[in-house]
Amino acid sequence: MILPPKLINTPVIQKQRRIYITDYHLFAQGPFRASGEIILASASPRRQMLLATLGLDFRVVPADFKEPPIKSGQDPENYALEMSREKCRIIAEKNPDNVVLGADTIVVLEEEVMGKPGSREHALEMLERLQGNVHQVITGVCLRWDFRQVQDSFSVLSRVEMIPAGLEVLKAYIKTGEPLDKAGAYAIQGVGAFLVKAVTGSYTNVVGLPLDRVMQALLNLGAIRVHNQEES
Repeated sequence: MILPPKLINTPVIQKQRRIYITDYHLFAQGPFRASGEIILASASPRRQMLLATLGLDFRVVPADFKEPPIKSGQDPENYALEMSREKCRIIAEKNPDNVVLGADTIVVLEEEVMGKPGSREHALEMLERLQGNVHQVITGVCLRWDFRQVQDSFSVLSRVEMIPAGLEVLKAYIKTGEPLDKAGAYAIQGVGAFLVKAVTGSYTNVVGLPLDRVMQALLNLGAIRVHNQEES
């Protein structure tokens, strides 16, 4: 289970903040280091925590972008990719010297994209549909480095099977408040972990960032390197 991050003495300037690997209570620092400054175009604490586990220092600059609803007939994977590219573009154009990472995660049931619930009643409706069924979690990822005129984008799909928890259990879960700001009205890395029977594919993708693919993409881009233990 991935715990929420605890930030220590982290400056906050216009919703921006710099994340250091020492800001997290990790058992060990990850095996990578950033070759230059990386910007995460997301305010998600889950994405910040996952990226920090690699051993990277990075800057958080959330994109000021209101996601439009999916277009009629639009493929969900294309939608997630489009959203991640737009978030990345907004930040990359203002920071051409930095590698910018943007991501967008959606929950899909029977081709319907399930966003964040607007109320407790809406959360219950969503969870009642998800329970006992298999749904998809898709994350669109975009990496952009304007100085080198490089962009890489991809999507990752995981399948999540939920237990048939029952009405009373779902109501009790909603009372925790956790579902109200989560796509699909649950958090696999939080209290809602008990709802998940099985995950096919990347677990970190369901949390919000497919870490294996992101790591490889950053390596291919030259944005990170394997840490030499002899380095100071």
